Amino acid sequence: MSGQPTTESFHRETLGLLIGFFVLSTAAAAYEIAPASVLPVIQESLELKASTAGWLVSIMYATAVVTSVPAGIAIDRFSVRRVIIFGTVALVVAGVWGWYAATAGAFLWLLVSRVLGGIAYVIFWNAGGNVVGSAVAPRQRATAVGVFTASAPVGFALGQFGSPLIATVAGWPAILPLYAAMGVVGVTIFLFATRHHVPGIDASSPDRTALREMFTNQAVWTVCVLCFLAYSLYLFVNTWLPSYLVSGFDISLAASGLLTALFPAIGAIGRSSSGVISDRVFSGKRRPVVVSSFVVATPAVVAFAFISRLGLVGGAVVVVGFAIQLVTGLLFSYIAELVPATVQTTAVSLLTSVGLLGAFAAPIAAGTIIDRAGYGPAFFVAGGVALIGVLLALRAPEPT
Repeated sequence: MSGQPTTESFHRETLGLLIGFFVLSTAAAAYEIAPASVLPVIQESLELKASTAGWLVSIMYATAVVTSVPAGIAIDRFSVRRVIIFGTVALVVAGVWGWYAATAGAFLWLLVSRVLGGIAYVIFWNAGGNVVGSAVAPRQRATAVGVFTASAPVGFALGQFGSPLIATVAGWPAILPLYAAMGVVGVTIFLFATRHHVPGIDASSPDRTALREMFTNQAVWTVCVLCFLAYSLYLFVNTWLPSYLVSGFDISLAASGLLTALFPAIGAIGRSSSGVISDRVFSGKRRPVVVSSFVVATPAVVAFAFISRLGLVGGAVVVVGFAIQLVTGLLFSYIAELVPATVQTTAVSLLTSVGLLGAFAAPIAAGTIIDRAGYGPAFFVAGGVALIGVLLALRAPEPT
C-alpha cells in the first residue's frame, strides 16, 4: 500500500471499489444466465434435449464449485488488482470464444468456453464479497455486502430480459460477447478506484490451524448448506421458468424473458435490503431472516404447479424472488461473522463453492424431472428443498 488515504479519499475509493465490483459481477452474472431465456432457440439450433441444454448454465457453476476455494486463497496471497485483471480478460475471451463456437454449432467448445467464464465469475464474486465487506466498518458490513450481492440478480435480470431481444436482432450467439464486454467497464472503474491502494485489505494470511478450525466449524457448514439450498431454488427458477411460461401459457420468448426478469430484479431489492432488515427489524440477528425467507418461499414455489393465470405467476415470481434472495444477500456477511478475520476470504470462498454446487445441480436435476414427469413435479421437489431450508435454518447459530 502507498501511504495513508484521507477520510474523503477513502470514502471515494470505497464507493468506486463497490461500483467497480458491482459492474464486474453484473457482467459475469448476465453472461452466466444469458442462455436460460433462449433455451428453446438453442435447443432447436443445436438439436439438444432439455437436460443437455441445461449444462450451458450449470457448467459455470460446476467450474465455480471446483475453483472457488483456490480462487479465495489466490486472492488472499496475490494482488487483488492482478487477479481482477486476469478475471476480466478471461470473461472477454470466454464471450468471444463462445460466440465463435455457437455460430459454428460446436456445442462441446461452447461448454469449454463457459468454463473459462465460470472462473472469471468466481473471481469477481469472492473478491467482491470479501473486499467490499472489509472496506467498511463492521456495523456496515451486512449492508455493504448485501448491496454488492445485488449485482447478481441485476445481471440475471439483464440477461433474462435482454437475451431474447439480442437474439432477435443479432442471433442468440451474440449474447455471449456482448455481456462479457461489460466487464471492461467494471474493471476500468475498479482500477481507477484502487490506483493508490485497495481499501480494507489488511488481514494477514491464514495459518494452517485457522484454516483447519474453519473447515471443521459446524456453524460454518450449517450456513454453507443453507446457501446450497437457496442457490438450488434460485437457479431452478431462473433456468426453467422461461421455458415453463412458453410451454404452459403460449407466450413469446421475449414476454417470458420479461416476466422471468422480475425474479432476479426483485432480488436486487431483497439482497440489498437484507442487512438493513437484519440490523433494524431483528436487532442484528441473522437467523430470523433466514428462517423467514425459507418459510415464505416454500408455499410460494409450490404454487407454480397450480397457477393457471399469468398475472398470478407474476405475483409468485415476486414473492419467491424476494424471499430466496433475501437470504442469499445475508449469508455472505453472516459467514464472515462466524470466523476470524484471517480466514474470512476463505470462508466466503467455501460458501460460494457449496452454494454454487446447488446452482450447478439444480438446472440439471430439474431438467431431468421435467423431461420425465413435467413441470408440476419439479415445482413440488423445489418446495421440498425450501422446507428442508426451514428446518435447517431453525438450527443455525447466531454470530457472537
